[in-house]
Amino acid sequence: MLAFAVIIGIGSLVFTTNLVNKLKTEERRKVELWAEATQLIFLADTTQNLDFLFSIINNNNTVPVILTDELNNITGAMNFNSKRIKDPKYLNNTLQKIKETREPILIDLGNNHFDLIYYKDSITLTMLMYYPYIQLGIIVLFIFVSYLAFNSSLIADRNQIWVSMSKETAHQLGTPTSSLAGWIEVLQQMHPEVKITKELARDVERLEKITERFSRIGYKAALSPTDLIQTLLKTIDYLRMRTSSKLLFETNFNAGNTLIVPLNTALFEWVIENITKNAIDAMEGNGTITFQVKELENNIIIDVSDTGKGIPKSAFKKIFFAGFSTKQRGWGVGLSLAKRIIEDYHNGKIFVKHSEIDRGSCIRIILSKA
Repeated sequence: MLAFAVIIGIGSLVFTTNLVNKLKTEERRKVELWAEATQLIFLADTTQNLDFLFSIINNNNTVPVILTDELNNITGAMNFNSKRIKDPKYLNNTLQKIKETREPILIDLGNNHFDLIYYKDSITLTMLMYYPYIQLGIIVLFIFVSYLAFNSSLIADRNQIWVSMSKETAHQLGTPTSSLAGWIEVLQQMHPEVKITKELARDVERLEKITERFSRIGYKAALSPTDLIQTLLKTIDYLRMRTSSKLLFETNFNAGNTLIVPLNTALFEWVIENITKNAIDAMEGNGTITFQVKELENNIIIDVSDTGKGIPKSAFKKIFFAGFSTKQRGWGVGLSLAKRIIEDYHNGKIFVKHSEIDRGSCIRIILSKA
């Protein structure tokens, strides 16, 4: 479609340009013939006046014409706007523009007297000159709209595939997760002294949340008033217990505070997990992750900092694009999902606050209190 549209546009432009050039030549030749005829008749009969010249030119009512004497004084004009032609200033300005674009046609009246004919392209010719560009513009607009429609269709199809895969994954995870939950409950009843069953239960609970996340993809996330501090502490505690002892988790906020904000807890925990896992990868399992919370009048700011290898400034925005990853393994969807969850579902913002190579990075989340 693109190639076909371009061929049509270029072909139309070339054809119309050639046609316009031919019509230009013909129009000038007509005016020259009028001038030659007038000159011959006037030399044969000097009693003829300018009215005779205009009676000849009047046979063509489309070519705008200005007639001047040898001193460039305008002696007549025709085929211009009937209201503006009465304005001397308009005629003088038009005459100057015509002089800049083409040479006049001279009428030799003898005895060192002559008149000059200045003319513009006819309205029909002018319309033909602009027609191919208008047509080309319409074709380009058509191509652009077609591209947007085609691209939107591809994105919609791709999103539908991901939604279907997510729901199927949730369905497949549901059965073994429920089974594991049952077995852990049996273990806790039979061997209450085994402490590891408590952590196994937390892992199963996490699997259930993951299953819920996948099952809810494609639906609008419901937000409810939630204590942000307790949600953060719970998520950080879960991650701390399952990462290397070389990693230090620091919380730069008062754990006893209560900050109620509209959240979808399962999705927000997913955001914190993805940011933290990216920070752990950047530090290669050895360093410090700091969580800081600031309360403003209308917003809550959450900063997650690490002491990793940093992010190049050119990649500050790219890291939030699906498919972008600096790791050899991974699909590069973690931060893309985080951005969508924060900005589309929570009406917040997420971005790289600052980063220095080999010194670390800071990801900032801004949430609204209301």
